[in-house]
Amino acid sequence: MTTSGVERAGRVLRVLHVEDSDLDHHLILAQLSRAGLKVEMQRLDAWQAVEAALPQPWDAIISDYNLPGYSGLDVLEAVKERQLATPFLLVSGEIGEDAAVSAMRNGASDYLLKNNLARLAPALLHAIDAAENERARRNADEELVKSKLRLHQLAGHLQTSVELERAAIAREIHDDVGGSLTALKFDLAWIDRHAQDPAVRQRVAAALETVSSAIDASQRIMHNLRPAILEQGLVAALQWMTARFERRTGIEAGLRIGEERLALPPGVPLVAYRTAQEALTNVSKHSGATRVDIELSLDSGVLTLEIQDNGKGIAPEDLAKERSFGIRGLHERAATVGGWVDLSSTPGQGASLILTVPLAQDAIDALDDATDFGKDLGNSIWGRV
Repeated sequence: MTTSGVERAGRVLRVLHVEDSDLDHHLILAQLSRAGLKVEMQRLDAWQAVEAALPQPWDAIISDYNLPGYSGLDVLEAVKERQLATPFLLVSGEIGEDAAVSAMRNGASDYLLKNNLARLAPALLHAIDAAENERARRNADEELVKSKLRLHQLAGHLQTSVELERAAIAREIHDDVGGSLTALKFDLAWIDRHAQDPAVRQRVAAALETVSSAIDASQRIMHNLRPAILEQGLVAALQWMTARFERRTGIEAGLRIGEERLALPPGVPLVAYRTAQEALTNVSKHSGATRVDIELSLDSGVLTLEIQDNGKGIAPEDLAKERSFGIRGLHERAATVGGWVDLSSTPGQGASLILTVPLAQDAIDALDDATDFGKDLGNSIWGRV
């Protein structure tokens, strides 16, 4: 027979005994002592005293069924109402099958008859071990939730730090590199106007072309680091991004806007912009699509951004790669503004990425309590990432 954790610990068990018969109390205490258990047992029978004692740190509660003015099921119900995780054993001289089934359904660990107490000690040990295991599992789950929360907070902090660093670099490029290149271009233009030697003018023209390319590159880098177009609003930024994407890749791109003027909270436009940017980058690199459609809408206080392409779709194993951080990063970024990302794909029929951000409090309250943010349904593969 396996030794329980309680027996290995060899500790004194604190047991509340709800019993109106002093004789039965001593019989049960003697039965547990003969089984080798060290028990500190307190007997109570008055209902008010029982209610007052329930919150104490008991290892277990043993209760009779028939009690003066109440029953063992009333005690069990009181334990449940207080959300106590204390093991509860029902021990009675007579208990009907219906009452026994009701007790087990309501959370009783076990029930026994007073004329057959041979398995009382094993039942008590099993109940205590099961309760301690459940308590340990709940503690582990709570720690896991806290750990996930800390990771989300860290991810959000990193996203914010990255954006701040990007903004700082963009300012430096604009103020230092861009300013220097522009000044150099003016100087080269002056030299070109005053030079007489054709060879010098030819070298100056080449230098001007190089500087112009460098200025264009610095502007492109600044746009990627910190899109200044966002200062004109998310709609304008998406229009600029869509047109630029179509020119650069040759992939047909369509943009549908549900509302031209959007009043969005701080941080949301940048999250939406980065989501579209990452999605379009993936479309151009991996999808083989010939068309991509972007739709932005605001309905009932919920902002929705969808990017859908007609490419080859995304295989689950591609998203499961250890270093597949693009979509995961979008999920973490969306969480920084209280939103989430859904990704669904059908092989050969393209993929769809949807960013959802509740903006108004009533929209958040309207979400069902069972809503699992970020969990996909149907053929979605986001949940497998």
